[in-house]
Amino acid sequence: MNSSKTNYKYRVGELRPSQILFSFGVGAVADLPNLSVMIMGLEDWDKSRSVELPEERLLSAVRQKLGLQVKQLLSPPLPTDESNSLSSADELSRIGIPVAPFPGWVVCPRCRLLAPLKSGFFQLKSNPYRPAETHYVHENCSKSKKPPKVIPVRFLAACDRGHLDDFPWLYFVHHGNTSCPGPLRLEERGISGTAADIMVYCDRCDTHPRPLSDAFGEKGKQNMPNCRGRHPHLRNFDDECDQQMKGLLLGASNSWFSITLSALSIPTQSGKLAELVDQNWTRLNKATTPEILGILLSAFQSTGELQDFTPYPIPQIWETIQQKQSGEDTEELKDLKTPEWKFLSAADPQQNTSDFQLRPVPPPQNYTDYFKQIVLVDRLREVRALIGFTRLQSPGDFTDLDEIPEKYWVNLSRTIPSWVPATEVKGEGIFIEFNEEVIQKWENKKSVKDRGNITRNAYKDWLNSRNLDPDKANFSGMRYVLIHSFAHALMRQLAIECGYNAASLRERIYSQLPTDDNGPQAGVLIYTASADSEGTLGGLVSLGEPPTFGYHVTQALEQMRLCASDPLCAEHQPEEGNPALHWAACHACLFSPETSCERGNKFLDRSLLVSTVQEKELAFFDRKPS
Repeated sequence: MNSSKTNYKYRVGELRPSQILFSFGVGAVADLPNLSVMIMGLEDWDKSRSVELPEERLLSAVRQKLGLQVKQLLSPPLPTDESNSLSSADELSRIGIPVAPFPGWVVCPRCRLLAPLKSGFFQLKSNPYRPAETHYVHENCSKSKKPPKVIPVRFLAACDRGHLDDFPWLYFVHHGNTSCPGPLRLEERGISGTAADIMVYCDRCDTHPRPLSDAFGEKGKQNMPNCRGRHPHLRNFDDECDQQMKGLLLGASNSWFSITLSALSIPTQSGKLAELVDQNWTRLNKATTPEILGILLSAFQSTGELQDFTPYPIPQIWETIQQKQSGEDTEELKDLKTPEWKFLSAADPQQNTSDFQLRPVPPPQNYTDYFKQIVLVDRLREVRALIGFTRLQSPGDFTDLDEIPEKYWVNLSRTIPSWVPATEVKGEGIFIEFNEEVIQKWENKKSVKDRGNITRNAYKDWLNSRNLDPDKANFSGMRYVLIHSFAHALMRQLAIECGYNAASLRERIYSQLPTDDNGPQAGVLIYTASADSEGTLGGLVSLGEPPTFGYHVTQALEQMRLCASDPLCAEHQPEEGNPALHWAACHACLFSPETSCERGNKFLDRSLLVSTVQEKELAFFDRKPS
C-alpha cells in the first residue's frame, strides 16, 4: 500500500488509502498477486511511517467510542524518501500494511491435494528481487514434474459475532469430530463452479465424497460445527462463542464491513491565526505554557516550518491555543453533524478557510418554495477514521453506531488502541437546504404519517428477524426518507454530467425533527468522495448554479416517475417477505453504489418525491405548497 509522491512502485500489492478503510482494512482478506492474505491488527503496524491527520472534532468522536486513551488519527504507512536505493532489503522494508497468509488451507491445482500450509506439503518460494512473485508450491506433487503453485481454498467459515476461521474440512468430510488427519482431496466434478459440483473426500478413510453445498443454507445449519471464536487478524480466540459457523465464500462482500466515523473540516474559530492553529494543531497542542510554545516555534521555524506564525506574537498565539482548548466540548462533539449543519446553513463566506470554501446561491426559480438555499462548496476536506468492523451484519443496517450491538463489533487490536487509521479526502460539493415550513406541512399529512408508521413497524420486524431489540429502533422519520430519496435521485442525475463516476459521489444527510435536541434540520450535502485525487475539478460545483441546477433537479425527479421495474418496484412494501426497509426503490431507479449511500440503500421511496403508478398522495414535489 502506498500513497507516496515519489516514483517508488509497490512490488507486492497496491492498495489505495481509501481501501484501507472501506475495502481491505484490519481484519479483511485481500488478494495479492499469488497469495490470499489477512490484514493484521494495529499491534503489527509500523506507525513510525504514518502521518498524523489533524481533526479534533473527529478525534473527540473516536474517543467517545473507543476511550480517552486514543491520542492520534494516523494515515496508512508511507514509504521513506530513500526511494533511489537498489537494495531489495530497503525496498521490502517500505511495505507498510502487515499481512499474514489466510486462509490457512490451500489446494494443489494438479493433484487436488487439500491441506493446511503448516502440514509440510508446501514450500514458500520467494524472489528477493521480485517479491511480487512470492508463492507456495506443492513439493513432490504426484501429477507434475515441476512443483505447481498452490491456490487458496475459496471457502471459509464465519459467525455473526465477527469471528472468521478456516473452513472445518476434516469435521465436514467426516461428518463430525475425527482423529483422522487425511489427506483430503477437493474435486470439481462439473463445469458450473457451484458448491454442489465441488466434492471433498478423504484419501485415508472410506467416507463418501461430500458436496460443499451441504455447508450452506438449511443444510449448513445441520452440518456445520460451533464457532471457535477465532480472530485471525489478532492471532487469538475469544473465550467462548455460542454461535454456529456459517459457510462463506472467499471474497464474499459480507465477510467484512468497516465501522467508520467521518467529519468535515469546518472552521471552529474565525480569523487567519485560528485557521493556522487548526492546521498545525498536532504540533501546537504539545505546548503547555507560553515558554514551551516559544521553544517549539523556534525549533520548527529554524527548519523552515511554521513560518506563517512569524508575524504573530507568542502571547496572541497562546491565547488562540487556549481558546481552542476551552472550546473543545466533548458532549457537543458526540454529534458530528450538527456543527456542520450550522456552518453550512449559515453559509458565511467570511469564515472560509483553505480547507473549506463555500458560497451561497439562490435556489432555482421553480424550486424556491421547496429549497431555502443552495450552497456551493468549492473546496472541502473530510477525514475518515476506521474504529472497528463487523462480519455478516452490516453497520449500514443501523441508524446510528450506538445501535450496533457490542457482540457484533470487532476490535482492531488485542489491547486498547492509542491510535486508529484514518484518511483524508479533499473535494467539492453542493449543499441543499430544504424549506423547513414546507417540509413540516408535508410531514403532517395523514398519508405521510401512515406511511411512517408502517415503515417504523417494518424496521422493528427487521430488527426482530436479526434477534435485535426492536425497542431500540431509532427510526429517523419520513423527512429522512424524503431527503435520502432526493439525494439518491440527484446523485444519479449529477453523475451523468459532472465528470465523476457514480461511486465518487457521496451523500451526507442532515435530518433532525423539530422535537429533537439539535432540530430542526433538513438538508443534504452531495460531494466528491474519491480519495485518489484532489476531487476539486469543479465539475460538480458548476452544476449547482441556479439555472443549471434547476434543470438537473427537474430531470432527476422526472426519472423517478417511472422505473424500468414498474409496477413491481412501485408496489414494493418494506414488510414484504424478508424486510428490506425500502418502498418504491430498486437498482433500476434509486439504489446507489455502496460507497455513496450512508444507509446501505435502506429507507428509500421515490413515491415521496413524485407520483408513481402506485401512489399519488405522498409526492413532495408534485404540487405547489399551500
